Amino acid sequence: MGDEITRAGPAQGLAPKQNTENLEHSTAPETTRPTFAASSMEPAHRVRVEKSLKRKLDARCSLFVVIYILNYLDRNNIAAARLKGLQSDLNLDDTQYSTCLSILYVGYILMQVPSNMFINRIERPSLYIACAMLLWGLISTLTGNTQNFTGMVLVRFFLGFIEAAFLPGALLIQSKWYTRRELTMRNAILFCGNIISNAFSALVGAGVLSNMQGVLGHAAWRWLFWIEGAATMAIAISAAFILPDLPHNSRGFTEEEREVAQLRMLEDVGEADVDGENQGIFDGLIMAVKDVKIYLMMLTFTAYVVGLSFNAFFPTLTETLGFDYVGTLLMSSPPWVFSCIVSLFNAWHADKTQEKFWHITGPILGGLVGFVISMSTLNVAARYVALFLQASSYAGFIVFYSWISSSFPRPPAKRAVALALVNAFSQLGNVAGSYVWNLKDNGYRKSYGIVTAMFGITILGSLAFRAILSNLNRKLEEGETAWETQPDVAAHTAEMDHLDSPDEALRMQKGFRYLV
Repeated sequence: MGDEITRAGPAQGLAPKQNTENLEHSTAPETTRPTFAASSMEPAHRVRVEKSLKRKLDARCSLFVVIYILNYLDRNNIAAARLKGLQSDLNLDDTQYSTCLSILYVGYILMQVPSNMFINRIERPSLYIACAMLLWGLISTLTGNTQNFTGMVLVRFFLGFIEAAFLPGALLIQSKWYTRRELTMRNAILFCGNIISNAFSALVGAGVLSNMQGVLGHAAWRWLFWIEGAATMAIAISAAFILPDLPHNSRGFTEEEREVAQLRMLEDVGEADVDGENQGIFDGLIMAVKDVKIYLMMLTFTAYVVGLSFNAFFPTLTETLGFDYVGTLLMSSPPWVFSCIVSLFNAWHADKTQEKFWHITGPILGGLVGFVISMSTLNVAARYVALFLQASSYAGFIVFYSWISSSFPRPPAKRAVALALVNAFSQLGNVAGSYVWNLKDNGYRKSYGIVTAMFGITILGSLAFRAILSNLNRKLEEGETAWETQPDVAAHTAEMDHLDSPDEALRMQKGFRYLV
């Protein structure tokens, strides 16, 4: 099992520790040794450097929010386009339309794990994400040129295939810079791009669909894809220059800031956040699939995604309240603004308390109340309030992602695969969710029944995962487990922390516990 890790004995055959303070996987001769070492900084100076580091990092990672908004717009603008004739113009029946939705996730699933394995091994992930963004913007633009079911299916498949690079990649990059006490809030800010896009897409859709019909002889829904795809390609160019790379080589940071960035990650769990030099391409995948925790997370997260599948049909659900298409799009926005506020507060409190389970299940319980209201009444005001509660259930979804990162912290190769594998498998929930909302009778009552059951499974799965981590924490307290590390990573960790023996780096930092 991936958690049953033996403590390594004294390192054999290791060369004497080099006189170096270079944190970029290299050694330097004594004559070029830097005069300043991150671990020997005066505390006051360390605070100033760390504050400057986080200010720059937060500013640059804020572009992830914009990218996520565009990522989600390009993926889900088909729901708004449906309200203005896409389905009738392409002669799609309801099953074909659902297939167009679900086929995107097939490509999305296939590419996520290979993409994150690749991004974990390259030195400039910012360029990789920027290139992927440029490609999916182009493909999104081509969606406006489709003429039939076949064309739409092909475009949607390749859109998902390329978009798969972004979210796991962004989560991995952030997990290489932010400690476990910071990551949930930063992920929440990132996922606000997802949430805001639900509100923003409705506003953009309302503007384009109500004003662009017949312009240059084209339907308004085609303009929606062209405009949003062009915006994505424009932002992609700037992403190559703004997004951070890795703590040891990212441009725009001082040498002190890069050293502190790496030292922070070492201090967080007691091990350097680097992979072994002799680690193969597939070692991270092998480590991940041997860890039984990951399978429970995959199943639980998939149930959660099915429960959240209402988001792709949110304009349609809002339309059941009796509004016209512009009113529907405008009334779809406030629930997502509310969801964003709830998500930020929930993430902030999760970081402050270092607690995960209740910060996941709390929003889910709120969403369950919304589902029950929607199933039990046709009152317009009550059903609209229910939409607010349903949208707020996204707050737990954000905390779940940080739970993945904190539950598979080292080595980075394993964490990269864990993030991608859980996220990729969970997209099966979106495939299933595409068909859940075909049950239109009685205001989608049967559909609401299905997502209610899925939220119940999510709570049970989270409870089981919490029990597993609590058991591991008890073993840690008893000194029965230790972290699995490559020998050269151990030496590198010791070098960064100025420890006398590399063996010290093979142990968890004193007091390390899984977050439950």
